[in-house]
Amino acid sequence: MDSRQVAVLTPTTVLAYQHFESFKQRFAAFPVKIDLLSRFRTAREQKQVVEAAENGKVDILIGTHRILSNDVKVPNLGLVIVDEEQRFGVAHKEKLKQLKKRVDVLTLSATPIPRTLNMSLLGMRDMSVIETPPRDRLAINTQVVQFNESVIKSAIELEMARDGQVFFIHNRVETIDAIAGLIQKIVPNARIVTAHGQMNEKEMETAVLDFVEYKFDVLVATTIIENGIDIPRANTIIINRADNYGLSQLYQLRGRVGRSNRRAYAYLLIPSELELTPIARRRLSAIREFSDLGAGFRIAALDLELRGAGNILGGEQSGQLDALGFDLYTKMLERTIQELKGDEVEDETSVAINLGVDVSIPQDYIAETSQRLRTYKRISSAESDQILAQIYTEIQDRYGKLPESVDNLFDYARLRKTAESMRVVSIDKTKEGLAIKLGENAKVSPEKLMEFLAKNETAVFSPNGILRVEIKINNLIEAARLVLEEVQN
Repeated sequence: MDSRQVAVLTPTTVLAYQHFESFKQRFAAFPVKIDLLSRFRTAREQKQVVEAAENGKVDILIGTHRILSNDVKVPNLGLVIVDEEQRFGVAHKEKLKQLKKRVDVLTLSATPIPRTLNMSLLGMRDMSVIETPPRDRLAINTQVVQFNESVIKSAIELEMARDGQVFFIHNRVETIDAIAGLIQKIVPNARIVTAHGQMNEKEMETAVLDFVEYKFDVLVATTIIENGIDIPRANTIIINRADNYGLSQLYQLRGRVGRSNRRAYAYLLIPSELELTPIARRRLSAIREFSDLGAGFRIAALDLELRGAGNILGGEQSGQLDALGFDLYTKMLERTIQELKGDEVEDETSVAINLGVDVSIPQDYIAETSQRLRTYKRISSAESDQILAQIYTEIQDRYGKLPESVDNLFDYARLRKTAESMRVVSIDKTKEGLAIKLGENAKVSPEKLMEFLAKNETAVFSPNGILRVEIKINNLIEAARLVLEEVQN
């Protein structure tokens, strides 16, 4: 209504067509021009739609990847809606951003890709979760069962008895006709149609649309039907070799049924419990457990945990990032997000501390290298004295009394925290004691500094911001911390 255009992007032609029909229905009372751009249209019709969109005569353009073609120009684009976001790659999403620099993007998905979910959790995107199901919608009854002809027969016959339809998912094109033949033999009176990606486009679309129009009882298909196709009459889905599917994919496939006020059933067929890999077992137990309505977000969160968050700056949408440097990366990312949001971000200061004190963890105290490195990491990353105290107690409890060098390591971590908060540049050991270099905006009280210098006659503060102090005691770390506390603002 703000004189801008909207592009709705869907992964399949059937889904684009369904959106086109429902948008026309919803916007019937409004002066809005809606058009469809997909293979359903002839080349001449497509040309007309492209011209109309370029001249600003189309308000809502619904289509498949065809919208991303170079000949499609949408000059007043204000909003892009991506349905079934998990079916688009990074390259497609980047192409969308190039359609126009200042464009709002709304992505819809029951199971966002780990990378997208991670970006939302980091605050790079806003996220809203719809957990309230439509009225009268019932949860899908999900069962994991071994492949068995009698289970398939009873599931199909039960659905047909209530004038319903059945999806049978078999993701192998080579053997799909054999499976359709087997089902025909088990249930002779069922009207069966097959659909897969290697059929020619017209054939496949005809098969799916005939199924939508209830000319068939069972649709034997590959995962091409995964995308948001809305067939309220289809309320049983049987997924063959469910152990070979990803968690999000199982959730999406199961979502093809249960789209009306009838109880829906999902049968996940597996070869045998013994043949399952541990990750397949986790996926199947998760899909069985999360059968309540609105569980998509929890499924996606578990998927993020199982598959990893991918690469925010690269093309990988899942996969575990190498641990090296990840903390630093997320810190930098958080700071950048804060800056872009206009929040006040304090400059980080790095303190160089050279006191010639042994702060190592001896090999005979913690023998395993990975544990030793993890302990160093935990101590250096501790945000407060309270966390340091907890780590201290835990290490003592686990490995026994701490050697002097490990005690020094904890003191060193406390000193570093104090120095960073005060914006100190460096703390060095000198012949007489210590040299503390203060930064330009160091948090030091001038009055306390003058008091300290008056009280310690050997202490000297030079114009270039270096405080030199004579130290008589051996524990230089503790001495430096006491000096900083005395002059702290």
